[in-house]
Amino acid sequence: MYIKRILVLEKLLSERSLFLLGPRQTGKSSYIKEQIQPAPSLVYNLLDRNLLLRLLADPTILRQEIEARDLKDCIICVDEIQKCPELLDEIHMLIESRQIRFLLTGSSARKLKRAGTNLLGGRGRRRTMHPFCYMELKEHNFSLEKAMYRGLLPPHYLSLNPEEDLDAYTNLYLTEEIAAEGLTRNLPGFSRFLQTIACVNTQIINYTNIGNDIQLPRQTVKLWFQVIIDTLLGFELQPYTATVKRKAIETSKFYFFDMGIVRSLRRLNIITPGSADFGEFFEHFIFMELKTWIDYQKPGTLLNYWRSKSGFEVDFLLDGKIAIEVKASTIISTKHMKGLKALREEDYIKRSIIICRESRPRLLDGIEIYPWDYFLDLLWNNKIVN
Repeated sequence: MYIKRILVLEKLLSERSLFLLGPRQTGKSSYIKEQIQPAPSLVYNLLDRNLLLRLLADPTILRQEIEARDLKDCIICVDEIQKCPELLDEIHMLIESRQIRFLLTGSSARKLKRAGTNLLGGRGRRRTMHPFCYMELKEHNFSLEKAMYRGLLPPHYLSLNPEEDLDAYTNLYLTEEIAAEGLTRNLPGFSRFLQTIACVNTQIINYTNIGNDIQLPRQTVKLWFQVIIDTLLGFELQPYTATVKRKAIETSKFYFFDMGIVRSLRRLNIITPGSADFGEFFEHFIFMELKTWIDYQKPGTLLNYWRSKSGFEVDFLLDGKIAIEVKASTIISTKHMKGLKALREEDYIKRSIIICRESRPRLLDGIEIYPWDYFLDLLWNNKIVN
């Protein structure tokens, strides 16, 4: 079953070439096949080993085949472009000479950066494809508990055997991905690293403590974090530090790209409301909804968190103006508002919102209290940020 994705690329592709990046199994290839109109005139899938070897040996074959078909002013797709970054010079030439728009998909921007290759000289925009979001599954009996257990990668969310599929993804793909990056031969150490950072998901990053836990140098831990971020397997949430009345800390937080991956790495059972881990997974879910909404609908919107040195904290800030606190509680009281009220003393905060599991929206002390699904409906209909 194919579930339509909310990402819209047709307008962008009508204007210029595009990098569509995202971890494997987020659905990039299916999206191109099912939703891109007009359909690409040619598709080069570099997971085809024979094709990849031919293009690695002679990248000009791409140009030769396109010229043989006399293709102009059309869309051509190259899937998994990071496997042959040398193609980008040929693609650049074809954009200039034949006004072709290329849709270039990949699961790692790191290889492209590391190769020092031509990234189309600014002629290509970039979008990120994420796992499913709430609005894509809303009409398909979306379940928060199911999303926390399976994660939102399409094959896992729809799987008949999600546990086995998640194990395969975490045990094989994630370690294979790092091996493909060529940055370490210590795959057992990297496996321990993945399990450890899954335990600090949604928390402030402390490279030294993580290094001590897995008995590796701080610099190695820092390097591996950067690999995770460059391969889009995780995100660094930067702190908001512009507050004047209360000094803010300046250390980032870390979030994996998928809740199911975290649960699988930590060998947790079903995450249920009231369990010790539910609040963390609930925050993770809202983070990914905000991140996906930004990347799909409002690229360039700033997403931060705030924590003062005296201990006040707000989970998320949008553009430094909209403060959002996430609480898994079914009853919100003034004790849940301390961080928002402290941050509201800064004059530039325009809205203060609590996302929770109450059943109806309400307003208390100027703070908007929203059920999580009500908030997401507002967010995806662009009624949170104008």
